[in-house]
Parts: sequence; C-alpha cells; structure tokens
Amino acid sequence: MSPSSKSRPWRRVAAAALAAALAAGAAGTLAWRALPDVTPLATRIPRTTALLEQRRADARRTGLAYAPDLRPVPLDAISPRLVEAVVLAEDAAFFGHGGFDWREIRSAAEQNLKAGRTVRGASTITQQLAKNLYLGTERTYGRKLKEAVLALKLERTLSKRRILALYLNAAEWGPGVFGAEAAARHWFDRPASALDAAEAAALAAMLPAPRRAALSPAPAWLARRARRILGLMRQTGRLDDDAYVEAAGRLEGLLAAPPSTGDEEPPPDDEPAP
Repeated sequence: MSPSSKSRPWRRVAAAALAAALAAGAAGTLAWRALPDVTPLATRIPRTTALLEQRRADARRTGLAYAPDLRPVPLDAISPRLVEAVVLAEDAAFFGHGGFDWREIRSAAEQNLKAGRTVRGASTITQQLAKNLYLGTERTYGRKLKEAVLALKLERTLSKRRILALYLNAAEWGPGVFGAEAAARHWFDRPASALDAAEAAALAAMLPAPRRAALSPAPAWLARRARRILGLMRQTGRLDDDAYVEAAGRLEGLLAAPPSTGDEEPPPDDEPAP
C-alpha cells in the first residue's frame, strides 16, 4: 500500500471533523443572531421567565390553580450568606470562568459514563440563568446549543455580580416560588436580606429539585446537601468554627431529618412534582 493510500482514511476523518466544526460554527452564528438581546438585563430584572411561564402552562393544562410569587430585589437586598451558599453549591468556579466550567464538564462526563446514565450535571450559574430566563427545561440538543450561546452573550454583556443578581431572582425555590425574596418569605417568613447561614445552606440545597423540597422534615437528599454546603462555608473561611457550630445546630432544627447515609441524590428538577 502506498503512503498516499495509507493517509486517505485519516484525511477523511480530518475532513469530517472539519465539516462538523464548520457546521457547529455556522449553527452557533445563526443562534447568536436569532436569540434574544441580553443588553436590557443590565438595568432591569425581568418580571417573568421562560421557566415560570412553562410552569404556568403546565398548571393550565392540568386544570390546577397557579399563582407564582416572584419579587425582584437588587443583589444588595439578598443576604451575602445566600450568595456564598449558592455559589459554593452550584458553581464554585463562577468568578473564574467565562460561562463554562470545562473541568466540571469533564468530571461530570466521566462520572456519567461510568454510571451509564446521567447522575451529575455541569451547568454553570450562567447557563442555568440562560435556561431559566429564556428556554425552560426542554431536554434537546437544540436547547443546549441555545443555552450555550446565551451563556456567552450573558458573560460578554454583564458583570458577574449582575449575573448573580439575575440568577438569584430567577431561580425556582418551590412550587410557584421564584427568586430569593419569595423563597425567604415562603420558607422562613423573613426577607432575603435577613437570611442566616443555616437558612442559606438549606435554600441552596433545594436548587437541584426545588419542587420536591421540604423542611422539618427535609428529604434525605436535601439534608445531605445542606450539611455539605454548610461544611463548605466553613472550609472556605466563610464561617469560623464558632459560627459554624451555631449554624450547624440551627440547620439541624430546620431539617429535622436523620443523619445522611451519603448516597442520596436529588431527583431531576424537570420531572413533574408528585
């Protein structure tokens, strides 16, 4: 076999890879132009989101009453404890990436491949914001492409603090409960600015499956996550030893749950709540 014959398969592979890359680039360019302009988000917090409207439509189809509670507030009106807890729980590298955490993506892919199913996601706070604001929970490759493009738009247009403010105002924290202010009042009957470390850890723990969350008693998956998040707040210096001990005692009162076994996982957040 001549050298040129041996190289042909590799040329075909390279050509196919190049074609795929060009197609992906073209699709990304089209999506960038077609998807919403995020510039208005720099000065306003939306009064509704795609996820909220999806939940409203779901309720309408099933004939259920639905009165969502969303109370937009600036980031300064949200307890720093909740900000810390959510970043640690959802996207610890948030301030260091440009919309995607490639290390987390690789780690999640390896774990999912080993398990033979999706057991862990790797979406950043920016990606989650894009999904909540504009896309809803549809699981398709097209939606993931749109999510990725919107994440890039958000990162290029807004500051990290602004993205956090928007995310904390758009996140779902229970059936019909959207945003930190509504969540604080729903779960603890107090404003978001007054949340303590234990309450912040409990709320951050709910985010993977907010419509399945509960307190006193909390489901095992939520209790495990809340305890882990509070531990991370201590490990990263957000809480000193004395503050951690006090917060841990307060958290156990909120959870009223038995010790975790360490193997509970939250159910998917986009499946119908029971």
